[in-house]
Amino acid sequence: MSDRHFDQLATRFAEKIYGGAKGAIRLAVLQADLAEALPDRPLRVLDIGGGLGHMSLWLAERGHEVTFTEPAEPMLEGARQRFAEAGQTATFIQAPWQELLGQLTEPYDLVLCHAVLEWLAEPHAILPVLHQLTKPGGWLSLAFYNRDALIYRNLLKGHFKKMRKNDMAGEKQSLTPQQPLDPRELATQLAGLWQVETQSGVRVFHDYMPVEFQARAELVDLLEMELAHRRHPSFAGLGRYLHWICRPI
Repeated sequence: MSDRHFDQLATRFAEKIYGGAKGAIRLAVLQADLAEALPDRPLRVLDIGGGLGHMSLWLAERGHEVTFTEPAEPMLEGARQRFAEAGQTATFIQAPWQELLGQLTEPYDLVLCHAVLEWLAEPHAILPVLHQLTKPGGWLSLAFYNRDALIYRNLLKGHFKKMRKNDMAGEKQSLTPQQPLDPRELATQLAGLWQVETQSGVRVFHDYMPVEFQARAELVDLLEMELAHRRHPSFAGLGRYLHWICRPI
């Protein structure tokens, strides 16, 4: 298994992830969490595997100095275009995470690593690198595909044969990641490097709604309810993604 990049799937990624309520909810939760956690001053921000630049642009528009990295050229160009259309600037670097320590000389106040770990051959290998790239007293915004939610989804669909095989990896051309993360295993790997300060679920109920209910629901209502329940002790762990804001130890 090798790291997976979105060179051939950029258009599909844009349509599937950010073309509707799923992407809107994801952005709303990430932005609400960061707005709550970050100080009211300009920060140096590093976005690792930033995709099409939605989160980086949001931060740049709030006065932060953004360095944007992405290994897939189509995604990087999409981000460049998004910044240009918004009249914002950033430093753009086309590189996988393994090359960043050799190209970046100083750590950052805030490091974003959103929906990256689950596409890596060795997800936990990036954690020490993230630590080196984050300033003491800084923040790591870590969002990852939640294996628990995928298991629950398969149970609801009656995919018991798949459950017995314990194979949760997506197909080759699927947008289901190759290595959904067990949050307990990840927490163990973070111990000693990071203190997890806040934990939110991203799409704690939307993806479980029957399709006809999703179609009838107003986006403003979905956003309100997802934000209200993102840290509920019974529902947060059902989020399709989990968002952890961490501080270096």
